[in-house]
Amino acid sequence: PWRLFHRCNRLLTSQIISYYDSINQCKKELPEYFNFASDVLDEWSRLEKDGRRPANPAFWWVNDEGEEVKWSFEELGFLSRKAANILSEVCGLQRGDRVIAVLPRVPEWWLLNVACMRTGIVFIPGTSQLTAKDILYRLQASKAKCIITNDTLAPAVESVMPDCQFLKSKLIVAKGSRDGWLNLKEL
Repeated sequence: PWRLFHRCNRLLTSQIISYYDSINQCKKELPEYFNFASDVLDEWSRLEKDGRRPANPAFWWVNDEGEEVKWSFEELGFLSRKAANILSEVCGLQRGDRVIAVLPRVPEWWLLNVACMRTGIVFIPGTSQLTAKDILYRLQASKAKCIITNDTLAPAVESVMPDCQFLKSKLIVAKGSRDGWLNLKEL
């Protein structure tokens, strides 16, 4: 199966190179605005629906216990639009606002990354090894309006909240709820 993937990958790579070559040679116009989520992911979803591109997973995640999350391009598009709506409508974020995501590499990390691309929100990743002091510094330096984390790191965020004047919303990626936090999975 990996050979099939690599064969498609070569085809895709050659298409991308020829597209950029045509732009460099002034045969195609450089787009004024480019959005990876809508211009690439949504286009691949459309091509798969039309049968002009083989159906391959857009996202495939496996944890240490062997649990899998596999999303098609259509599913990734749908879920990222839902996450984008949460960020813009529920959290009140706009293009150019900053979001800090302090999460381990769980599927929601990539989903939020694509959602931020869709909306023009600046996605600032942070390792799950950050301390409360590290989180405080990043929140103050970035003037982030939203932070997204898990149950493990939520207490560290809560301990520095009084010093974070720009922070407007807190999203948690967890199975249960936590007081004062919006739950991404429930939303």
